[in-house]
Amino acid sequence: MILLDGKAYRKELLEEYKKEIEDKKLDITLAIIQIGNEPSSIAYIKNKIKYCDMVGIRTRLHYLGSKTTNEELKILINKLNLDDNITGIILQSPVPKGIDYVSCANLIDPKKDIDGFTKDNIYNLYNNKKGIVPCTPKGVVKLLKHYDIKLAGKTVALLGRGLVAGRPLMLMLENENATVTLCHSKTKNLKAITKEADIVISAVGKPNLITGDMVKEGFIGVDIGLTSVDGKLVGDFDFEAIKDKASYITPSPGGVGPMTISMIIENLIEAKKNKGKNV
Repeated sequence: MILLDGKAYRKELLEEYKKEIEDKKLDITLAIIQIGNEPSSIAYIKNKIKYCDMVGIRTRLHYLGSKTTNEELKILINKLNLDDNITGIILQSPVPKGIDYVSCANLIDPKKDIDGFTKDNIYNLYNNKKGIVPCTPKGVVKLLKHYDIKLAGKTVALLGRGLVAGRPLMLMLENENATVTLCHSKTKNLKAITKEADIVISAVGKPNLITGDMVKEGFIGVDIGLTSVDGKLVGDFDFEAIKDKASYITPSPGGVGPMTISMIIENLIEAKKNKGKNV
């Protein structure tokens, strides 16, 4: 069993990003919009600022109160779209009730949409065209490729159809010529599907969802789900029960999470290099 170590790979990537930014004198600024004081949002933002600082990317935090209206948010996004000093924009989620995240996020200039969530970037992904790709799915594919895992022809059981990970990851894997079965809460005979899959990927957020009797010998496991249980973060895999069956498997935490933050940096660098181009 080989661990798909996202944390170790992140270290390599950050060194590469830092060198590229310094060598090419890339002037990159990320604008982060925070609305309210949701603890998880604050934690995510601190992490983004930390890793941007490490590679020489500036960040601008735009804080809006929890009573902010959609119109006020849209005014800010339009202002940032027009600011040539801003390379990328992230509207941090979750947002307070009353904020229409989807419609507001879709106002972000696609070339500055570092999360890759705008309809233009999702359309490009759907059609296997160049664009900014959502960070978690991009990180999963990049991690698998780093370990020389060939995706073409592989059967994949992908659990979770969320817009952040599951659905865009399905498209990315299909673009790599994998055969993907997208599973969810209404899927029947889940065990029969996962048991036959070459690769099992779970992005549900339900501890111990994938047990030892649900996977075959030599499978490849990617655990995206994270849940806090008694103050400890745990994944969707019953890791101890399935690790000996795996040829490759991510730790959780320490697998996909570090790759997500790395892809934010990578997307910012790509956005800077593509500025002014028709992509």
